[in-house]
Amino acid sequence: MTKPTSLPYTGDPEADRLLVEEPLALLIGFELDQQVTVQKAFSGPAELKRRIGHLDASKIAAMDPEALATVFRTPPALHRFPGSMAERVQALCQAIAADYDDDAERVWTEAATGKDLEARLLGLPGIGAMKAKAIIVIVGKRYGIKPPGWDDVAPTHPTLGDVDSPEALAAYQAGKRAMKAEAKAAKAVKAPRA
Repeated sequence: MTKPTSLPYTGDPEADRLLVEEPLALLIGFELDQQVTVQKAFSGPAELKRRIGHLDASKIAAMDPEALATVFRTPPALHRFPGSMAERVQALCQAIAADYDDDAERVWTEAATGKDLEARLLGLPGIGAMKAKAIIVIVGKRYGIKPPGWDDVAPTHPTLGDVDSPEALAAYQAGKRAMKAEAKAAKAVKAPRA
């Protein structure tokens, strides 16, 4: 399997290419993927690189935290919550620098099994179960990296990892909105009346 040249998450060809060209960009995108659109989250790594000139985990890890927060806050802010996201991205970069010798791709290329891949992802700051599952799908279905037991940890439900076109992204986002609306409606029905 040939690795794709980009992931269609932002609508910006340069930002979409960066997600594949620099594995740290993909992880930073997932770090930022909360309470903002997919497009905003995954365009963040490209904008961060424009602002600081690199996506080097050890350099980001060593930055003065307030300087990094300022980079995140500079309009347009990189996230709805720039201060906390700067902290989270710095923590992620510290882990990549310390545990993977500054090479984010090693998180998946050196995984011995599917369970190991999942554990490596879950061991990263800010990567929870849902994000780990989506990354597992990306590295398996898009990059062809399926260590033994990959099928045991890959989700059977659609994730962002299944998105392979702008149209698929729109359908994925519509599906997520519908699921959230259903969950909200179900919660409202269960809520006790005053």
